Amino acid sequence: MNSSNLKHNLRVRHLLAILAIAIGVAQLPIAQQSVAQEAAATSDAKARLGVAAEQPAKGPFVKIEGGFMVPYEATIPGTEVKYEMIPVPGGTFTMGSPEGEEGREECEGPQFEVVVKPFWIGKHEVTWDEYQRFMDMDFVFKELNRTKVRATLEKFSVDAVTAPSELYDADFTYSAGDEPDQPAATVSQFAAKQYTKWLSVMSKDFYRLPYEAEWEYACRAGTKTAYSFGDDVDDLGDHAWFVENSDEERHTIGDKTPNAFGLFDMHGNVAEWVLDAYDENGYTHLKAGQKYTVEETFNKPKKVYSRVVRGGSWELDDVQCRSAARLASNEEWKTEDPNVPKSPWWFTDSPGLGVGFRLIRPLEAPKTLEAKNEFWKPDHEDIAGNAAARIDGNGRGALGSVDDKLPAEMEKALEEL
Repeated sequence: MNSSNLKHNLRVRHLLAILAIAIGVAQLPIAQQSVAQEAAATSDAKARLGVAAEQPAKGPFVKIEGGFMVPYEATIPGTEVKYEMIPVPGGTFTMGSPEGEEGREECEGPQFEVVVKPFWIGKHEVTWDEYQRFMDMDFVFKELNRTKVRATLEKFSVDAVTAPSELYDADFTYSAGDEPDQPAATVSQFAAKQYTKWLSVMSKDFYRLPYEAEWEYACRAGTKTAYSFGDDVDDLGDHAWFVENSDEERHTIGDKTPNAFGLFDMHGNVAEWVLDAYDENGYTHLKAGQKYTVEETFNKPKKVYSRVVRGGSWELDDVQCRSAARLASNEEWKTEDPNVPKSPWWFTDSPGLGVGFRLIRPLEAPKTLEAKNEFWKPDHEDIAGNAAARIDGNGRGALGSVDDKLPAEMEKALEEL
């Protein structure tokens, strides 16, 4: 067995162990799981991840009832892969760009005010090191399903997680970089949402993609300028990897200067998914000068295309890296995809090759698992149908869950590995 296969098999065994760790919450009926999680998380401020009972002597913090939100480093259960989350204070900001801002497009207006609640957000974009652990679930779920003792899962039910398919051409996907500390990219919104579901189930903390308003608030970090550092585009190279300095590659996270909230690569490196649908006419569902909650600003997708991507990337120019700049997803991002139907998890064409994502964890999580699943599940029948067709038709992609049947299934799968 060569070293790469050995490394893969060891990692798969490790991931099977991860699933066992996640079983604790699954001993309860599904309808009770989320309530139990929330009660346990909020019963004692000292025990809640990212919440300190006392004000820290240094570093960022956000004062909340019963304690202080603080930065935290977490590990994907059962692995040594870590990710960092930064607290962002609540507040009110003006969303969109003013007329006259260089590079402004019609879709960036009208401007309006948004009231934002506190949340944690990824210090960095999700890396290949993190995302490849999720990619390995394709093999893990197939091994578990191969035992033929698993209960049939309803597609995209609250307890089902869909793993992305094995790469059709890894060299192509990784052509702009595949180092562990580089941001994962070529990832569809559906795949990113399923990752947040998987991590949430594993960690027992609620993660999702940001609303577009939350993303811009975090990017601006209190500024009203074109970029989080000001209006001078000549300074962009200090803060971002974009087409002029990237050498057509994704780059290591954290190499550039962060914004005032301590967030890296909000401009450039990879563009980042948000939850919202894109409207070329702008925020037409909102009125200029009005004040809204984040939830009120949400433009819920009703079609597969287009959806909003933010922040610019290594292959986009400077104006597309502005705090208010918006990129619309497009079916042409899969033009070279040879699959039928085309993959619901991966892109094959630019600028989709430069699209990744960043985690958010709201201070106030939804109270039920069903409510959480609204942020994770496919939100259009074509997305769900394509994923199901790929999984059922030729086994590209896999479906699995964490439930009370899993320990016995894992034991059987391990015996046969």
